[in-house]
Amino acid sequence: MDELTIFGLTSTSCAFMENFIVSARKYRPDTFNTVVAQDTITSTLKNAIRSKQLAHSYLFCGPRGVGKTTCARIFAKTINCSNLTHDTEACNQCESCLAFNNNRSYNIHELDAASNNSVDDIRNLIDQVRIPPQIGSYSVYIIDEVHMLSSQAFNAFLKTLEEPPRHALFILATTEKHKIIPTILSRCQIFDFNRIKVGDIVQYLDHVAREEKISIEQSALNVIANKADGAMRDALSIFDQIVSFSGREITYQDVITNLNVLDYEYYFRLTDHFLRNEVADTLLIFNEVLDSGFEGQHFIGGLAGHFRDLLVSRDPATIQLLEVGGDIRDRYKAQAANCPPDFLLEALRISNECDFQYKISQNKRLSVELALVRIAQLTLKKK
Repeated sequence: MDELTIFGLTSTSCAFMENFIVSARKYRPDTFNTVVAQDTITSTLKNAIRSKQLAHSYLFCGPRGVGKTTCARIFAKTINCSNLTHDTEACNQCESCLAFNNNRSYNIHELDAASNNSVDDIRNLIDQVRIPPQIGSYSVYIIDEVHMLSSQAFNAFLKTLEEPPRHALFILATTEKHKIIPTILSRCQIFDFNRIKVGDIVQYLDHVAREEKISIEQSALNVIANKADGAMRDALSIFDQIVSFSGREITYQDVITNLNVLDYEYYFRLTDHFLRNEVADTLLIFNEVLDSGFEGQHFIGGLAGHFRDLLVSRDPATIQLLEVGGDIRDRYKAQAANCPPDFLLEALRISNECDFQYKISQNKRLSVELALVRIAQLTLKKK
């Protein structure tokens, strides 16, 4: 026997499982130029390095999965590089860069404030700060989820954060800036990271798919990007999940099935029935949605979003607010042209009102059905 079989898995498949790296780690940016959709921040950091005007403490804040810790690591690696490129990027060849790439750098220290949030933890950090770096110019301390520090720990940290040794640099990262005390905020340069746009996520996922030699439909990438809600890490995790489900040929139907997402088609069909005042057909489509396992509030929230997208599709100035792919965008433009503005506004009001009152309704299904009947009769009143 050429291959050893253990619990039904061959040695070859075991080796493959051991070597697998999730996309969020494998395709994590390692230079400023590869960071997605944070150009203003990366440009500012590169200019600070180029002009040698580094602050002693930075605060990176913003939603999850947008690159805060990634930028902190790239920044820490770049300021210790002994042979910066012309574009102010790390060379990846000097001893400091190689140590960082191999996870053996003693210049960069990461602390998770969620599990190290006591005064004793901060005192240990303060003692460690006094030790100068062995290689490079700076010892960089990246404190993730810094808002989780206790008030006593914050106060113990104040003096060191304001006047650290010349070789020490702090980068604090948080998703909840409002929880950080003002005295800490006043001692840091603050960088606010943005949610990543759907188009940028789609473009990066397309790059990952090509690298992995995976065929995926553009509309499928768009669904993943919308589901990620502005977080690149979430998008890459969802992408891995879909690949596990579908293999290397991924269709739009595979994605909506795996993610339990309502198909755009339902809402396009419903709107056509609304415009023709076909009450029975709208109720039958809603019943089809419920039979597919979707919840009423999820459906009515999606319907309100559909009317919103139709509304912004009517004006060339606002169509840029439509975060969908090319083919779906054309369908929105075509259907929006057939929808009177007053119908869209009133339908949006009714669906939004139903969504708001859904939780307190005693008969939730009837609440949604009543909203659908009212929307289906809007153009009938006008006729």
